Amino acid sequence: MTAPLDWGSTDLHPKVLRGVLGSYPTGVAIVATRCPDGRNVGLTINSFASLSLDPPLVLWSLVNHSPNLAAFRDCRHFTISVLACGQEALAMRFASSAVPDKFDGTPLHEVPEGVPAIAGAVATLVCANDQQSPAGDHLLLFGRVLRVASAASAVATPLVFHAGRFTALTAA
Repeated sequence: MTAPLDWGSTDLHPKVLRGVLGSYPTGVAIVATRCPDGRNVGLTINSFASLSLDPPLVLWSLVNHSPNLAAFRDCRHFTISVLACGQEALAMRFASSAVPDKFDGTPLHEVPEGVPAIAGAVATLVCANDQQSPAGDHLLLFGRVLRVASAASAVATPLVFHAGRFTALTAA
């Protein structure tokens, strides 16, 4: 028998919430777009989720103070590349604000909609920027999926983030 949980904690400090929310494993992806001036913009996310199959919709969120907010808010299309095990360095690169050109030396694919996608990803979704909604300190971005691509290998293992570190799924 497990010990009962203490339901009395109302400490909702961001550090406490981050720790609790970190107990939920998530996939790791890079979302990317291209600005009208031709500059590629991308960042690592783990806020990606499936929303609807009919119509095909996904969502992700971006903090309101992100320097990339305008690029994604105003873009017509974006890609979501689900990273594979072994792409941890790429995830860290796109998560860092200290890297001036995250795309320099990054293997890419160009999708028909004119935006970049990460080569070697487990799967990539190409989305139209369908709608947005403010939510707390984030902007929710809804993408209408236009096309998808999957890794050639059916056994591609996705990168997972859990308890503040990268990990992988293991076979049961």
